[in-house]
Amino acid sequence: MIRFYFNASPNPLKVALFLEEAGLPYEKVPLDPRRGEQHEPAFRRINPNGKVPAIVDEQGPGGRPATVFDSNAILLYLAEKTGQFLGAPEDRPQLLSWLMFVATGLSPFSGQSVHFQKFAPEPVPYAINRYRREVERHYRVLDSQLQGRPFVLGDDYTIVDMAAWGWLVRADFALPPVDGGDPLDPFPELQRWFRAIDARPAAQRARTIGQGHAFKQEMDEAARRAMFPSNYPPG
Repeated sequence: MIRFYFNASPNPLKVALFLEEAGLPYEKVPLDPRRGEQHEPAFRRINPNGKVPAIVDEQGPGGRPATVFDSNAILLYLAEKTGQFLGAPEDRPQLLSWLMFVATGLSPFSGQSVHFQKFAPEPVPYAINRYRREVERHYRVLDSQLQGRPFVLGDDYTIVDMAAWGWLVRADFALPPVDGGDPLDPFPELQRWFRAIDARPAAQRARTIGQGHAFKQEMDEAARRAMFPSNYPPG
């Protein structure tokens, strides 16, 4: 059994998609970031960085419990554990390269774009422009890579596609069009790829992982302190 610590944000969605695609048994453990549950000592022992997702695999290497945090590390761990969604052996260099492209580019720049457009206490035009333009650039890179390919690495559906899908689910937050419409309209190959993955039954199940749990919705001062503690003096 795998204990899956999550909320309904993009990074946990990636892991939920893998768990559903692979048919692995797992227990959902919701953590509410606006209530600060990610900072509780019990969870910090699982992820010292205090963020979801994280997993505890009761049947880790050697049959001992193993903890893994960071969405892309979890995807790679589970893919290697199960032998699924890794592509062909000769794809390994590209799989690692594109997985790190998502981990160090698409994910954090999308997250910062969402932050400065949705959660910053006051507009910072330079930051908004900077991160929106970087999201657009990452989308263009993926759009180009997907030309003539059903998936990012080619014919095989892999953890790279799952990793990217998690943030493309929130494209309307990371790159909201100024005049409405679909933010993926300027990226036809990316849009085609996203729609194909999003239509998969496992993706539809993954999208429901937070249903039935009353996550806090108010972005009050307590929530801001819990989610963005580095913005406040210690103590």
